[in-house]
Amino acid sequence: MFLMDQTIQEASALIIDSNANSRSLMSAQLRDLGVGTVKQTPRVKDARVMLEHQTFDIVLCDYHFDSSDTSGQDLLDELRREGLLPYSTVFVMVTSEATYAKVAEAAEAALDAYLIKPYTSANLAERLASARQRKRILKDIFEAIENEDFETAANLCLARFETKGKYWLYAARIGAELLLRLKRFDDAKTLYEAIIAAKTVPWARLGVARTEVASGNLQKARRTLENLIGDLPDYADSHDLMGHVQMEQGDLGEALKTYQTAATLTPGCLLRLQRCGTLGFYANQRAESLKMLERAMSQGLRSKLFDMLSLVLIGLMRFDAKDFKGFKYTHDSLIAALERAPGSIRLQRFDLVFRGLAFLLERRVGQALIIAREFTEHADAGNFDLEAASLLTALWIRLSSQEVELEEMMPILKSLGTRHCATKASTEIFVSMSEGHQGAAEQFRECHQQIFNVAETAMRHSLRGSAKVAVELLIQQGEKTRNAKLIDMAGLVLKRHAEKIEGAEGLALQIEDLHGRYVKPMTGGPSKARATGGVTLRTSAATVPA
Repeated sequence: MFLMDQTIQEASALIIDSNANSRSLMSAQLRDLGVGTVKQTPRVKDARVMLEHQTFDIVLCDYHFDSSDTSGQDLLDELRREGLLPYSTVFVMVTSEATYAKVAEAAEAALDAYLIKPYTSANLAERLASARQRKRILKDIFEAIENEDFETAANLCLARFETKGKYWLYAARIGAELLLRLKRFDDAKTLYEAIIAAKTVPWARLGVARTEVASGNLQKARRTLENLIGDLPDYADSHDLMGHVQMEQGDLGEALKTYQTAATLTPGCLLRLQRCGTLGFYANQRAESLKMLERAMSQGLRSKLFDMLSLVLIGLMRFDAKDFKGFKYTHDSLIAALERAPGSIRLQRFDLVFRGLAFLLERRVGQALIIAREFTEHADAGNFDLEAASLLTALWIRLSSQEVELEEMMPILKSLGTRHCATKASTEIFVSMSEGHQGAAEQFRECHQQIFNVAETAMRHSLRGSAKVAVELLIQQGEKTRNAKLIDMAGLVLKRHAEKIEGAEGLALQIEDLHGRYVKPMTGGPSKARATGGVTLRTSAATVPA
């Protein structure tokens, strides 16, 4: 037995390959190299679940799987995006000559190594040894990230890039991600552009667009992405970011087309499938939405990458179609998820939606009204986000279609609108949830205009030299409406003009209090931490080969 390095006997490996003979051969090769524990699975679906619940030091994954739309690259992309692979894990893609180009391109980014069939044990040993060495050489960077010392990690990456030290390109990509996280957008853009000058790679060009999005320059980002997509139409991550930009600009129809392109390029990607299905729901393409979301449900209901919002949207569509059986099956799946995580406020709210709809299907309108009122009581909570508000809207709208007078509904929807209609995208989501109710749709658009007018007035005060008046207006309206856009804007104006504003410290405390109470991230869903086209910065404990 040849021992690759001193710690290899303590290592665990997972082999993912649909061919039993290939799995057997790879298992024997790994054991000959000294790997202590080797597990196997023939299906990507099962591999995803195993990798979500167990850490492996080595993963050997075939690119192509018989009778499956999902490739090994799809699996790697999802796991990397969601931070489900520690930096210590060496992921090796096994491919044929036919798919070599795609794998080689991926190797420039997040892939540790690849092997072209047929290969020898010596080839495997060489690839593993090289990948594990890279983990050791960059250990100081990984450890700083694990300790959430992002400034130190970024500086270490920059130093390696500037000196063109070993693995400088990989370090540069991590460094750019860190700079984005630290909101050092100009530095991140400079680094991405320097990478492009040294060695043009798609993810660096995408990184430039990401810095432009993060800086709020959506038009410039759109032009950058149009050029990138024109040059590399098969690069799915660029379509993801373009869809995001189109969403932010309120163009749901175009965003859906763009996301559908990304999903077509990676048909086995659970996250993209759900994104398309969700956006299809908001864009009122319900038949296609139902098809995609139910496909995602059948592929990965028990996966960490499955977003339970998909169940609620399926439930709404099954309710509208009066599909009692399909509705109950979906509700039962939600109940099972809630039993596994009984403390989840998000799932409890989803259950309220299902229970309210179930009463409506049974024509027990009074009971459904009680549920809607109970759900409405949640609306004052700081973590009552756009997702929850849109679902509460959906429940009230369906109640109003039951030929009952609901004088309380419109004031409730107005309160939701003034708080959450912060962008064109969020406003269009509410309009979609209005399901053709003209009064509700018009009111949501009026809420968006109201917020826009406040922001515009504040900007005029700021430009005329009355920054303090602008900040006080934004704080006052931010507290009244609880609108995140106004609260964030108050903080930005204060930061820009703090030296000229008397009592800036007191105003900062007020903004901080409002931010803590009302400006909350989305409460769940596997996509909440994803950085399109980026390397996820995993900060949970993980070891690096010694």
